[in-house]
Amino acid sequence: MTVNHEETLAHLVKVLDQALRALGRAGEREEASRLAAEAWFLLREDSLLERRLDGTLHALWAHPRKGRKAMDESLLDVRELAPARRHQLIFETFLNLGPGEAFILVNDHDPKPLFYQFAAEYPNAFTWQYLEEGPQVWRVRIGRREDGV
Repeated sequence: MTVNHEETLAHLVKVLDQALRALGRAGEREEASRLAAEAWFLLREDSLLERRLDGTLHALWAHPRKGRKAMDESLLDVRELAPARRHQLIFETFLNLGPGEAFILVNDHDPKPLFYQFAAEYPNAFTWQYLEEGPQVWRVRIGRREDGV
């Protein structure tokens, strides 16, 4: 059997992310944050894994109320960002979601091209629900399916 160490490490970080978020939801945000920061430091040379753990740290403190999923109803307003930075940040935010979590994307145009990118990159792993459809503002709830990646 051939072991792909990159895939194993990526999966391990995903499991760590889920465990740290569960620890945070259980009321242990300080300890979860300390552990996430330590893991982030160890993985700082791997930009994808580093960003995932950075997102975990931010998610742990996104909503202080106990019992609420960390990223549920978080807003990501990209209207003031340079177009080149928008999709990168949106995908980073998605990758930092735990199963069943979502965020609300706020944009100045219909993000339909982004939908197709999600469909190509993460088929059957995301949810997409328009909440507001222009003409000035579009709001879309983007989530990670419970059974998704």
